[in-house]
Amino acid sequence: MSETAAAPASRSLARAREIADDVLFPAALEVDRADRVPPSHLDLLAAEGFYGLAAPEDLATLDLPDYPAVFQAVAELAGGCLTTAFVWVQHHGAVMALGETANDALRADHLPDLVAGRRRAGLAVGAAVRPGPPLVRAERADGGWLFDGEAPWVTGWGMVDTLYAAGRDADDVIVWALLDAEQRAGLSAGPVLDLVAVQASRTVTLRFDRHFVPDGRVLGTVPQREHLKGDAESVRFTGALSLGLAERATGLLRGDAGALPDELDEVRARLLSVEPEQVPEARAAAAELALRAASACAVAHGSRSVLLQEHAQRLVREATFLLLFGSRPGIRTALLDRLTHPAQGLSRKDRGDAP
Repeated sequence: MSETAAAPASRSLARAREIADDVLFPAALEVDRADRVPPSHLDLLAAEGFYGLAAPEDLATLDLPDYPAVFQAVAELAGGCLTTAFVWVQHHGAVMALGETANDALRADHLPDLVAGRRRAGLAVGAAVRPGPPLVRAERADGGWLFDGEAPWVTGWGMVDTLYAAGRDADDVIVWALLDAEQRAGLSAGPVLDLVAVQASRTVTLRFDRHFVPDGRVLGTVPQREHLKGDAESVRFTGALSLGLAERATGLLRGDAGALPDELDEVRARLLSVEPEQVPEARAAAAELALRAASACAVAHGSRSVLLQEHAQRLVREATFLLLFGSRPGIRTALLDRLTHPAQGLSRKDRGDAP
């Protein structure tokens, strides 16, 4: 990869870079054409402790000393194979939730296996937590909750066995639950969606048809307004995927990288340091940089970049995917500003077009 990132500060960060360079990147084109991530990739991440990235201190498996190191570990793996990292990174929501839950029995039953990667988790939460009417609703029932509706983007189906899910009730209270990731009464998955990139992530639409969730599988509840106060940190974290891709594309440019390495350092530093209200703009900058770096890589490698066996075309498609993944209205506005006013490179507010 490029030399824009700081030298690894820990054995775990160095190992993430080795896995990305020696295992994931050489196989990335094959994974891009596959119908699922190779089990060996996920098994390796489990064996090296990376499924414990978000583990509470008493179960920690990695020597990543601070948040920038955690962020860079995600970026390293994403730069090796975005599809593998995309499946793996969604595991950590369940780990964090179990680390904080007051449901001690659920924590004891599931957290050790999830931290070790013996069990692997996916996410079905966005449909319930985002502003606007919930796509997955929760209704109190005797001994538990009924979930009803559709989660349109659930990644890792058939590769994960645990689902960190959410529904929202009529009072805008979010109900967090840990489910088994398998079709059963009231829970069904549609066909794997055809995506522009990360097709092997096996992303599906999940349908809840008054699916009963017993209280024993509930992690907790929180008013939606309280949850949204912390949304910026989720947006910040997933920006590591774009920066990892940008770093890989920049590295492939070698002598043609121009100012991209310095810009990568600046964008990374800003995304890690800005206040929550500035995160959407910083996240947009990361996604736009990934697209530019991937496009520059394609141009530098010439006409061969249109061939499906070339990394450049894969990186361009993946950068396009990351423009839209995990987006929010603020990110979308900032991206449109950057893409439609490239010479200025300024937000609408900075240009004085809006208050």
